Amino acid sequence: MSPNAASSPPDKQSLHYIIRSGLAGGIAGCVAKTVVAPLDRVKILFQASNPDYQKYAGTWSGALRAGKDIYRDGGIRGLFQGHSATLLRIFPYAAIKFMAYDQVHHWLMPTREQETNGRRFLAGAISGTMSVFVTYPLDVIRVRMAFQTRAPGSTQIRPSFLSAAHQIYAEKAINAASSVPETSPTQGSFDRLPVLKFYRGFTVTIIGMIPYAGVSFLSWGFLRSRLLPLPSESGRPPPTPVADLAIGALSGALAQTASYPFEVIRRRMQVGGITRPDRWLRWGETVSAIWHAGGWRGFYVGLGIGYLKIVPMTAVSFTVWQGGKRLLDV
Repeated sequence: MSPNAASSPPDKQSLHYIIRSGLAGGIAGCVAKTVVAPLDRVKILFQASNPDYQKYAGTWSGALRAGKDIYRDGGIRGLFQGHSATLLRIFPYAAIKFMAYDQVHHWLMPTREQETNGRRFLAGAISGTMSVFVTYPLDVIRVRMAFQTRAPGSTQIRPSFLSAAHQIYAEKAINAASSVPETSPTQGSFDRLPVLKFYRGFTVTIIGMIPYAGVSFLSWGFLRSRLLPLPSESGRPPPTPVADLAIGALSGALAQTASYPFEVIRRRMQVGGITRPDRWLRWGETVSAIWHAGGWRGFYVGLGIGYLKIVPMTAVSFTVWQGGKRLLDV
């Protein structure tokens, strides 16, 4: 390869770049999610108000005690319950998100001078929305797997990926047999199109994804532009993984704070088929139930463990993504 070819910028719209960018993003997502999988299990149980673990919610020590109970009942497999579904979802989710971000970023901000905070936010929001739309059913199945617990002495089998998917699909039979009348015109649509049951809480997820992905990529781009000048402009060496970790961690904390109430609402709606199998839980009803149960604090239940999870996860995700892109020469 000639020196000119080696120094020329990559063609970000080439198939070579798109595939490798997506591969780096998918691997980054899987590594990051595996690092925080036990924390994710505990957080889901808190957010969805699992009755076996509500007594632990609200404190750091409660999260540790919940983790100990899960380990006592199911060992390491209990802490990683639902993780197989997580990996099935997170690889395409992260691949699409980071690949789309690269493409949208290039489209909105082809040069360094055109980068603005508004465009960074918009690029992140668009890429996050695209990835959620494609992979959301896998997230619903993963939440169902993580939500199910087994009482002491019970012979109930923890759900597999396929059994959790079948349970969601079969909820139409429960609704049809229920004596409770339909309370929403949407309910009939779900019975006619069972696939829509895999999109419980989808609208609130999309609304929550806009501030999460937008703030995350906005913070990432803004902090890198201020703290890590381009090597070609500053004569400095390329950014180190430690710098990527630090900036990714701060970006994750800011994004989590902005979007967490939407995440709590989404989790409640996703497990609605278990807690209220007779009908579809609507957004307003879910918000009202959370407010009456815990006031404004109810929308931030599990936020501490959310930080404990999202900060290292985002840091690892961005760092592995950048490292993967360097390794794959993109």
